[in-house]
Amino acid sequence: DVSRLDTMVTVVDVANLIKNYSSTDFLKDQDENLGEDDERTLVDLLVEQIEFANVILLNKIDLISKKELNTVKAIIRGLNAKARVVETIQSKVSMKEVMNTKLYNLEEAKEHPLWAQELYNPNEHIPETEEYGITSFVYRAREPFDPKKIHSFFNQEWPGVIRAKGFFWLSSRPSFVGEVSQAGAFVRHQGIGRWWASIPKDKWPNDLHFKNILNQNWVKYYGDRRQEIVFIGLNEEMNKELIKNRLDKCLIKDYLNSPKTFKNLEDLFPEWFKKAS
Repeated sequence: DVSRLDTMVTVVDVANLIKNYSSTDFLKDQDENLGEDDERTLVDLLVEQIEFANVILLNKIDLISKKELNTVKAIIRGLNAKARVVETIQSKVSMKEVMNTKLYNLEEAKEHPLWAQELYNPNEHIPETEEYGITSFVYRAREPFDPKKIHSFFNQEWPGVIRAKGFFWLSSRPSFVGEVSQAGAFVRHQGIGRWWASIPKDKWPNDLHFKNILNQNWVKYYGDRRQEIVFIGLNEEMNKELIKNRLDKCLIKDYLNSPKTFKNLEDLFPEWFKKAS
């Protein structure tokens, strides 16, 4: 029962983190998967364990250089800006660092990933990330993406980007919310639901919290449809303006002139649901 956890600790093998973070291996390739349907990669597992931890032990620091250790810390802070980080050799650590810390809280753990902080709490800047050379920004736009152009962007390299995650919509699938998630060498995308603008109002929740959230994200013509993707990377390597410009070129600026026409554009994404409209 995770609700009764006191501390969630992740031990990171710093001697292998950099190599593993750029790995293209799937867990099933290393006989570490949970079954035939487990399509997670080694990077997926690393990210899951690091992003939701309260305490992160950086083990084997004696086996890497100071420069490599700084790179490891940058990756860690690019994923989780709130966890307590402890450097260790042979996993030797004081029990007070990992026991009875009273740090774990399920709801708060959901906000540990830096991408979640940037996406949902943009006004709460976390200065610790600057110390490790981490920078981030949220790309926002209202117009839909040209499906072929954004598919190409998702399949290109993003130099300096440690983590990216967010939501997007395509002119060819105006009813559906797309989710993109990048870590290491992998960029994944999938459909995760419908925009409220595509759902009849009599099906909407009737509570004040929902209405407030919807009002914050609602604009004329597009409703709650939007592009909202967080990019987190190394300050000296991630080119924010280049990424923004490349994404801007994927937008259909004149979409409102002929939505039906743009709905028929070539779409290379796999089918998200039985019917995508």
